[in-house]
Amino acid sequence: MYMEATLDPPTPSTLSEPTTPTSHEDLESLKKAQTAIQALSPILSHSLPPSLSSARNPAFSLLHHPDVASQITTLLHHPDSGAGDNPLCRWLYDTFQSSDPGLQLVVLRFLPTLAGIYLSRVALRKPLAGFEAVILALYAHETASRGGQAATVNIPDLSHSSIYHETTKSTSKNASTELNLAVISPSLEPHGTVRSTRRARIIGVALELYFSKISQMPVSSKIEFCEFCVVWAGQDGDVYRDDDDVEIKREKEEERESGGGRIPLPWELLQPVLRILGHCLMGPCINKEEDKRVKDVACGACRSLYARAMHDRRPNPPNQATLTMPSTPAANAQIPGDPTRDQGWLGHRPERFLILASA
Repeated sequence: MYMEATLDPPTPSTLSEPTTPTSHEDLESLKKAQTAIQALSPILSHSLPPSLSSARNPAFSLLHHPDVASQITTLLHHPDSGAGDNPLCRWLYDTFQSSDPGLQLVVLRFLPTLAGIYLSRVALRKPLAGFEAVILALYAHETASRGGQAATVNIPDLSHSSIYHETTKSTSKNASTELNLAVISPSLEPHGTVRSTRRARIIGVALELYFSKISQMPVSSKIEFCEFCVVWAGQDGDVYRDDDDVEIKREKEEERESGGGRIPLPWELLQPVLRILGHCLMGPCINKEEDKRVKDVACGACRSLYARAMHDRRPNPPNQATLTMPSTPAANAQIPGDPTRDQGWLGHRPERFLILASA
């Protein structure tokens, strides 16, 4: 069994606060949000403003409150933040398990920071049961909503005429001209623990859930995600530019790799990362200034991921002889199966890396 899905980013939603709740469901949601805010207050270093609980939609106000987001992000960066008895992780877990859509968005808003810190600390052998509990809750939610089925898309065969065109000859259907079923997310199995062999898949599914709600995420959450992409890549995006000195390039690359945070990027993790970056680059934004901020940091993330891909493909950066070698037909010839030779099209526009990587 498969579940049809779409690769198109979700349409943006306005950031206007919903109206005053009137139905029984709205009142229940209001009560859950107020309870969550009361539970969060003693965890943070600064008291929460009373306006949060008294707002018409407390969950919406909590999602878009910059001071609260800053305090939670700071606590997540604390050295002991991922422990099993961490109160903030417990709050994030309980809040998501409340099954209230507004509160679940609040938890998803911090997924980039939580996943970023978690993946960067895995190699340090620190206790991260608190982070893993939250990630597993997101994974279980997505597994239940999809019924464990794979997400697929139908890729039409261009040899078939569309319904909007008349054709004089009837094309015989056979196995080679049928619709191609592409799996964009394999089937899901329930997991009670995060094993090293399934870690990338579990976090990738959590990021797929984040992507499905990305149009409702604050700009700061998207920026945090892009910044962690740079950390995960472990590469300086300027390594493959032609306008820097080769020695400077090597120094930048060594500094980036020695700084920590570089993680393996298998396809099951990289694919949802690229979808989120695609939305950050090409998705519409209401505020032009915020739109520019998101696009700038997303472009930097793409540049770092592109440099990482080139580094994995060819570990040694270009040397001075390669950069200064006179152009000859033999030197310019494309080597079959070696995409690193074509630096001109991708090197200066790393966002195009998204198109190739998603193909």
